[in-house]
Amino acid sequence: MGRKLCRILKGIDVLIAEMHAFRFKYRPQPPVPKQWRQTDSVITDLQEIASRSRDKDKKNIVATLLGQANNADFTVVPIVGMGGLGKTTLAQLIYNDPEIQKHFQLLLWVCVSDTFDVNSLAKSIVEASPSKNVDTDKPPLDRLQKLVNGQRYLLVLDDVWDNKELRKWERLKVCLQHGGMGSAVLTTTRDKRVAEIMGADRAAYNLNALEDHFIKKIIEARAFSLDKEKPAELVEIVDEIVKRCSGSPLAACALGSVLRTKTTVKEWKAIASRSSICTEETGILPILKLSYNDLPSHMKQCFAFCAVFPKDYKIDVEKLIQLWIANGFIPEHKEDSLETIGQLIFDELASRSFFLDIEKSKEDWEYYSRTTCKIHDLMHDIAMSVMGKECVAVTMELSKIEWLGDTVRHLFLSCEGTEGILNDSLEKRSPAIQTLLCDSDVYSPLKHVSKYNTLHALKLCLGTESFPLKPKYLHHLRYLDLSWSDIEALPEDISILYNLQVLDVSNCRYLERLPRQMKYMTSLCHLYTHGCRKLKSMPPGLENLTKLQTLTVFVAGVPGPDCADVGELHGLNIGGQLELCQVENVEKADAKVANLGGQLELRELTLRWTEVGDSKVLDKFEPHGGLQVLKIYKYGGKCMGMLQNMVEIHLSRCERMQFLFSCGTSFTFPKLKVLTLEHLLDFERWWEINERHEEQIIFPLLETLFIRHCGKLIALPEAPLLGEPSRGGNRLVCTPFSLLENLFIWYCGKLVPLCEAPLVHESCSGGYRLVQSAFPALKVLALEDLKSFHKWDAAVEGEPILFPQVETLSVQKCPKLVDLPEAPKLSVLEIEDGKQELFHFVDKYLSSLTKLTLKLEYTETTSEAECTSIVPVDSKEKWNQESSVTVMELGCCNMFFGEGAPEPWDYFVHLKDLEIDGCDVLVHWPEKVFQSLVSLRRLRIRNCKNLTGYAQAPLEPLASGRSERLRGLESLRIESCPSLVEMFNVPASLKKMEICQCHKLEPIFGKQQGMAELVQVSSSSEAIMPAAVSELPSSPMNHFCPCLEYLRLV
Repeated sequence: MGRKLCRILKGIDVLIAEMHAFRFKYRPQPPVPKQWRQTDSVITDLQEIASRSRDKDKKNIVATLLGQANNADFTVVPIVGMGGLGKTTLAQLIYNDPEIQKHFQLLLWVCVSDTFDVNSLAKSIVEASPSKNVDTDKPPLDRLQKLVNGQRYLLVLDDVWDNKELRKWERLKVCLQHGGMGSAVLTTTRDKRVAEIMGADRAAYNLNALEDHFIKKIIEARAFSLDKEKPAELVEIVDEIVKRCSGSPLAACALGSVLRTKTTVKEWKAIASRSSICTEETGILPILKLSYNDLPSHMKQCFAFCAVFPKDYKIDVEKLIQLWIANGFIPEHKEDSLETIGQLIFDELASRSFFLDIEKSKEDWEYYSRTTCKIHDLMHDIAMSVMGKECVAVTMELSKIEWLGDTVRHLFLSCEGTEGILNDSLEKRSPAIQTLLCDSDVYSPLKHVSKYNTLHALKLCLGTESFPLKPKYLHHLRYLDLSWSDIEALPEDISILYNLQVLDVSNCRYLERLPRQMKYMTSLCHLYTHGCRKLKSMPPGLENLTKLQTLTVFVAGVPGPDCADVGELHGLNIGGQLELCQVENVEKADAKVANLGGQLELRELTLRWTEVGDSKVLDKFEPHGGLQVLKIYKYGGKCMGMLQNMVEIHLSRCERMQFLFSCGTSFTFPKLKVLTLEHLLDFERWWEINERHEEQIIFPLLETLFIRHCGKLIALPEAPLLGEPSRGGNRLVCTPFSLLENLFIWYCGKLVPLCEAPLVHESCSGGYRLVQSAFPALKVLALEDLKSFHKWDAAVEGEPILFPQVETLSVQKCPKLVDLPEAPKLSVLEIEDGKQELFHFVDKYLSSLTKLTLKLEYTETTSEAECTSIVPVDSKEKWNQESSVTVMELGCCNMFFGEGAPEPWDYFVHLKDLEIDGCDVLVHWPEKVFQSLVSLRRLRIRNCKNLTGYAQAPLEPLASGRSERLRGLESLRIESCPSLVEMFNVPASLKKMEICQCHKLEPIFGKQQGMAELVQVSSSSEAIMPAAVSELPSSPMNHFCPCLEYLRLV
């Protein structure tokens, strides 16, 4: 190898000497000229469709501009979005709005485009005004300042690009500040950084993709002549073409224009099936490619590589950056790591609208949160146009693809028969594949293994027990992802991959060991081992992996020569998150765990014991200030150390823990936002000695508190009620949980009240009133299986308890609770196994509720009169307002039905989903109720043992022969109603009907007018019904239920 390198270097020296001899000089390639478009304020194309499609966006921005009338400083409002979304069209609509024209004294429109040159731009702005011929001999900036002086102006800077030159914006801004009150600058740009640099005092207005029905209108307006009838066979294809436009009006206009010259179905289908619509014929490519041409060369490489992913693929950002590094796309920098530079590149591309749908999420099964993104279909077409045949994404069936060509460098496979595609293609050709990403399982051996010697990045999901390639042919490999594979072990010679930077074996559920000689993989930066449930230990010598930055799980094995000790991590710069499993195997655990807590780059640490045992490892644990999240499982100690700097603390199954705070520790957690206490069976108090500390609020920033299975806990922590003077001599009190937004308490049988609620002022009509509120910011409150809980605070009874911000309240299995608090913003209320008395508190929430689940404890009721006695006489008057409830689930709610019960149904005009369960007084079909529910779509009735179905007082049918009951109903399920003998008249809108365990019911449809006989669908349906039903014809059913798609009778 050394001799080869020497020969190569000598050859390079010869080339350099010849270059000097021939006097060759390096001349950088000139920048690609941009074919800039000119825009103006006149709307010339598809005005009516554009106006309706962006009406909401226009109104929002117009309201913003008009709302700044009293603002002394001018306002910057940026509209941001990728090319072709209609930013300029929206700006035109705003500019020409009558209110805007009337409000502003001076309106100016300039298309900026290529270079943000201050003098040229100032001259363009002046020349766009009626005063363009005034003071032509003066400098442009002086003319601009004189033009806007004292005038309330609106300046539209359309298509702003160059965020490097925008530092000169300050010079222009000085002139613009001489305008009158309420002046504004409206910009359109593809780059979010433009808005930041221009100093926008509000968030950018991100323009979304256009809705499909508007895209369809644009295509039809372009493709068809107004004076001719649209051919039906071509109109049917429009929907397919709409999907290709991906919400871009530019694409819709371009495709519509192309289709205008096509007259046959074959021609239209050919366009609809194209892999890319960014062709010379459509004219879209030059406009969208402007964004790409404006990028630095290394960013061009990074973005173009994304063509390897299929359209609409959810890309993991962290892995994308690692793939960029593996392929050498990211330039090195002395001060920053490649990962840091990669993140900066991604952020820059995202700010320029190359990536969209950027989301940070964590599924229940995922080990850690991840950031994902997508690429807009049209931008994907740009990447494909750049990469040509170097990037190939195969997602279709094997029979439909061509063999892989020699030009392929980056390959993505997500289809059945992955190994077959690779084996057959490599048998005939030898492409220099650098990236191979297999998103589907590989079950068979891979052949021609020597032809994989050019790989830099490899992802395989193996359905086999062994690794299918030979490491000796993978010496260029830098990225290896085997996550979710079924392998039991990696080959020992994989440790010769000296260049490997990323090894991902996460969620390999059968993996038992890592290579013993892993210490030689000295380039390794990221090792993902989470989800490997059978992994027993780590290989020795990990201290040699000096570049290691990420290690998700370290499994502490039984000490021995083939097992690494956790102390080996002490000299490494591990960052992100780390989980230490089987802590009971760690010798001198106190010191070694303390060292982990001192890893300065570590942000999240998880410590997991196999079973609860005596331990004092964490008694004096004091992590560094940068550690934010601490998760502890099955720790056997009675208390914890100094955790005051934590942002999140999660304690689970620490069954011997009795208190959180020991003597001598601080009683405040100034940074804590999330606290989870789960299955702490001995946990009974918050600190070692029961004493109240008046000086400190324990959780000043706490946002989420989750407590479950803490059977000895009596109350939430007390805290000082800090007050300050208020009007009337009363004191406005700061509460101990002033920022808490989410509170979950489950299975804490001894918890009696929540915490003491101090008096606070709440504004109301005519002034203020004093109410009690311990949780002024709480939005979600869930209580379950609290057998002793019976009141909402620990203070004396009197003033009402207020939860001013609560939106969701769930109370389940709290048998002693007989009232509900005030919550003016409540939108979701769930009561399960509650006292019947709770029904009387529901009316106070009707104006704000959107979902109501009211499942009360079962009370034997034999008659409607008995139900009536439960309901107060004045209840009906309480249900006197239209409700916004759309979903309602009622269980054992007899008071909703019966002669003497309140009839609130007229108020549920928005109800779409209704379930009635266990209603003993429901005997007849509630015809009046049905007639009131004009929006109902789904109805379920269960376990109503007395329901017979006969209408007690039928409503008069309409002239059409069908009543207007439930006229929009689409789904009906009736279950376990043993007395039911007759159905009500189902509406024509019904699509799905299920009737289960109603054995006395013979007709499955009601006595519709003109239909005396029973009706049944064909005998092929899943039906267990009396034999006579199956013999009846189905034609009447088709008449009365023309929309029925599914019928199930059991």
